[in-house]
Amino acid sequence: MSETSPKLRAELDGIPTYKPGKPAAAGGPVAYKLSSNENPYPPLPGVMEQAISAAGVFNRYPDMACTGLMNELADRFGVPVSHLATGTGSVGVAQQLLQATASAGDEVIYAWRSFEAYPIITQISGATSVKVPLTAGEVHDLDAMAEAITDKTRLIFVCNPNNPTGTVVRRAELERFLDRVPGDVLVVLDEAYREFIRPAEGEGGGVPDGIDIYRDRPNVAVLRTFSKAYGLAGLRVGFAVAHEPVAAALRKTAVPFGVSQIAQEAAVASLRAEDELLGRVGSLVAERERVYRGLVGQGWTVPETQANFVWLRLGARTLDFAAACEAAGVVVRPFAGEGVRVTVGENEANDLFLRTAEAFRKEM
Repeated sequence: MSETSPKLRAELDGIPTYKPGKPAAAGGPVAYKLSSNENPYPPLPGVMEQAISAAGVFNRYPDMACTGLMNELADRFGVPVSHLATGTGSVGVAQQLLQATASAGDEVIYAWRSFEAYPIITQISGATSVKVPLTAGEVHDLDAMAEAITDKTRLIFVCNPNNPTGTVVRRAELERFLDRVPGDVLVVLDEAYREFIRPAEGEGGGVPDGIDIYRDRPNVAVLRTFSKAYGLAGLRVGFAVAHEPVAAALRKTAVPFGVSQIAQEAAVASLRAEDELLGRVGSLVAERERVYRGLVGQGWTVPETQANFVWLRLGARTLDFAAACEAAGVVVRPFAGEGVRVTVGENEANDLFLRTAEAFRKEM
């Protein structure tokens, strides 16, 4: 037998592994999982029925063009079907974007810390990551990101709200930044948590809707997902809105039949249940505000969050805090040496987390 191994791409050497949120231990003391930014509610009304119906024909390939979903999205957001592309969650679409724009010798800019998949999918593409530190307030430093642009820059991620800090960039600063970006550099507005922003723009919030921004800017693409507010995390369906050359490239780089028919039908049904969606999101936002106020009242420094999670920068105490939470019955998402991200979950889970945080704070 030959001792020679197949040659693999050098770009894969040392690539970080994506770390999913730790699950609640089966049969153990942990009762609540607040580590993955999942929606604690079951599927929206009518969604399960559509999914079950679609499951009856999963011996057949799904509609590769996602025709029904694409038409529904086009109507919902007022965009041409040709400006849409789907994928296996917004992270799947993000990887397609990198396949379409960046390779060895190219650079990809993003804030840090931000979504932990960015360095992984950038390295897979062969490109080089350019990480720009967040400001002291845990917000994207758009001026520094603009200064980081070179003739090698091919793509820039702006995660808004940012994962894991929950912070947002406002319309005026975003537009100033976009005005500084060369037209041949793609800017990706990753809006996985868009539905949780309060107040919406026009109500004093000033947080732009990326789809409004993209309309007049051919080098802007917007990522959205059904995993968070819509509660379809297990079905893996996301989409991008972009001008036709970018959207067409995304469709070329998509895995054939990547979005199952079950996911497509469930996503369409979810879009049609918007009233119920808004009610559930409203309840989660109210809980988010309660958790945020509780932490601030305990003396924690917490950035104002517009997502379905909160961020505590704990530095060297991060893993100790995560262990204390797990011992108390809640699992949070630690980033060693930096901080913890805690999803807003069921009321009981949030109460348990707040009690744990208060006790840990008193011992610091």
